[in-house]
Amino acid sequence: MLVQAFEQELAKRYVDLSAKLRQAADFVVAHPFEVATRSLRSISSDIEIAPATFTRLAQALDYASYEELREEIRNSIGRNSRTLSDGVERIQTQHAGSGSSFANEHLSACIKNIETLRADIDEEKAGRVVTKLAAARKVFLFGALGSAGVAEYMAYAAAFITDNWQLASRTGASLGGGLLGLNSDDVLIVFTKEPHANQAIKAAEMAAASGCFVVVITDSHRCPALTYASAHFIVPTQSPHFFSSYAATIALVETIIGLLVVKIGAAAKDRIHNVEESNRRLEYLSDE
Repeated sequence: MLVQAFEQELAKRYVDLSAKLRQAADFVVAHPFEVATRSLRSISSDIEIAPATFTRLAQALDYASYEELREEIRNSIGRNSRTLSDGVERIQTQHAGSGSSFANEHLSACIKNIETLRADIDEEKAGRVVTKLAAARKVFLFGALGSAGVAEYMAYAAAFITDNWQLASRTGASLGGGLLGLNSDDVLIVFTKEPHANQAIKAAEMAAASGCFVVVITDSHRCPALTYASAHFIVPTQSPHFFSSYAATIALVETIIGLLVVKIGAAAKDRIHNVEESNRRLEYLSDE
């Protein structure tokens, strides 16, 4: 995964970049190791993009120079080349008996991710997505690997206010069957983080081919599923843990559900009341 600052700025500004700057940005995203290890003159000669174009790209993304951008990417590659077991070893080495607080380090990273999300979120885009969700015939959710639980959580929350959301695939169920019959009146929300699961990418591709509105929530501008997205959100996931953090992703999910409550209006309140009454009859909830 590339450095978060680069990913976030590129995601926000990509549509406003010139064709040449987009070409340079696409190269940086696709070939971070070459950017980190090869000279700009050598890269420019091979791909026929002027060095000044990369400099302008760096400045457009608020870097002082191309070298500053390159250094961030180089450092990011070093940090992310570690395996999960390397991450476990680092935690144990830095925090076991040292008095150093892993809890403080991890929670600070989670807070920073959420603050970054708050600063960078495109509220107009979020509003457009919520409008599509409110008007959809059906809303399907899919996440694989660590993202599966996030998809389930969003489906659980949505079930309190609407009855047309469902998981595209549960354990033991066919994803292909879940996506069968999608059309332009439907929405598919895909959660996928690096390393991206092939099923998530294929689900986005199949849904887009059917005319479905596809929302991709990911952590990387180079996520392959973005090719098929009608709308997307790139969420920061930096963490000192041995896995990436989902704290900001959960915050985004809860934000979208809250916006949907506002959009649906009285019908949401009525359904929540009915759900609560049904739960009481089933003795899920105590009256005490």
